[in-house]
Amino acid sequence: MQLSEILSLDCTKSAVQCTSKKRALEMISEIVAEQTGQNSTELFECMLSREKMGSTGIGNGIAIPHARMQSSDKAVAVLIQCESPVEFDSIDNRPVDLLFALLVPDAQCKEHLKTLSSMAERLNDKQVLKQLRKAQSDEELYDIMVNQ
Repeated sequence: MQLSEILSLDCTKSAVQCTSKKRALEMISEIVAEQTGQNSTELFECMLSREKMGSTGIGNGIAIPHARMQSSDKAVAVLIQCESPVEFDSIDNRPVDLLFALLVPDAQCKEHLKTLSSMAERLNDKQVLKQLRKAQSDEELYDIMVNQ
């Protein structure tokens, strides 16, 4: 699955005021709800349930929140660059300033894991991270993520 198939410019946000982990997850839920017609509260609850199993803060200021959607046939990714880092219970205890969220239909579970793995790899690239953190607009952030 190509990243451009699941991440759109509408789901890419730069310089976002993230005040807490909870608020970041709510914002992701609202963005996905706009794209899919899903209920944002249900999406938020799905992501919160996943976070309770263990934080999706993977270190180096990055979080990859993810969850399954019950009644959707389309995977959706959201990329958020936080204006200021937010505490996320990350494995390295560092606050997070880049969030790459993935919400997928139940039926696409295996594809979901492959996509998460490739995104974690991509976000491990120091050059990509530096560019994402320096991005000044939604468009620039999107281009870096999709076209690199």
